[in-house]
Amino acid sequence: MKKRTLITIAQYVIFLGLGIFIIYRMFDQMSPQDKADMMDSIKKTRLWVLIPVLFAGFFSHLFRALRWKLLLKPLHIHPRTTNITLSVLIGYLVNLLLPRMGEVAKCTVLARYEHVPADKMVGTIVAERAFDVLCLVIVTITAFILQASVIGDYAAQMFAQLASKRVLLFGVVTGLAFLILFLVFLVRRDKHSKVGQFILGMKDGIAAIFKLKDRTAFIVYTICIWLLYWSQVVLGFWAMPGTDDLSLLAALVVLIFGSIGMIVTPGGLGAYPALIAQILVFYGISDADGKAFGWVSWVAQTGIVLILGIIAVILLPLYNRNTHHAQARVDTE
Repeated sequence: MKKRTLITIAQYVIFLGLGIFIIYRMFDQMSPQDKADMMDSIKKTRLWVLIPVLFAGFFSHLFRALRWKLLLKPLHIHPRTTNITLSVLIGYLVNLLLPRMGEVAKCTVLARYEHVPADKMVGTIVAERAFDVLCLVIVTITAFILQASVIGDYAAQMFAQLASKRVLLFGVVTGLAFLILFLVFLVRRDKHSKVGQFILGMKDGIAAIFKLKDRTAFIVYTICIWLLYWSQVVLGFWAMPGTDDLSLLAALVVLIFGSIGMIVTPGGLGAYPALIAQILVFYGISDADGKAFGWVSWVAQTGIVLILGIIAVILLPLYNRNTHHAQARVDTE
């Protein structure tokens, strides 16, 4: 078995174990009455309100696909919208099973059906994810400022804990610097090798974000993606009696902590509902209702990924079987 495969499996086991541990701790600390109250709150969910969440989830993926398509233009790669959208959906499905592998999967799938080089596309994914992190930071700062009266003390405590780990932060930054230098060394040593070509392809992909001619469309798609994420939380609030009076700003704060939960464990398992419940306490929501909302929200979002991903797996080969675009769709200009 390859070393990379072993590392991937180890990472998955570690983060999955963390998710299971969080779930165990959550339920272990709940009394029988707390568990009964949580289940009662879940049973009161207005399921019909969750139907629009499915459509919001789909359109957020569609706008993400359209934004990725813009990044591929400077590389002279022009995939069909259907193929790139289905590839994005499959990428999210793979992420549920193998965290961080969904990005590679969607590049591989698109490369197969559009006959385009996957290495350059991986570079655009790196650029896209870096931009998403920047957006998350901006949204987080905005939410903390607007909701300082509610979560100000909690935010201050979080930043204090982060500041106390300066040695760890310094180590991470130093490690990234050495990684960049090592990659430069590999390229200069032999840029025609497979590793060199892959790294150069990634560089071209990252550079694509600075060569965009449709920057306005890129920003508009990004705003649409975040608005749809936000709307999913708002619709989730409306679906449950215990949270249906929460504000739009509360939904923005929940979106931030939910995003962090999705990063911490595979698909947000355990971490997503735990973080959501913790932050909803500051809005006067009971622990039972908070945990109920966290689990209902997590199940709904995971269900969306499963449903859309499975549909994409079925539709992608059927769609391409009936097309007549057999040749590569890469410009040679």
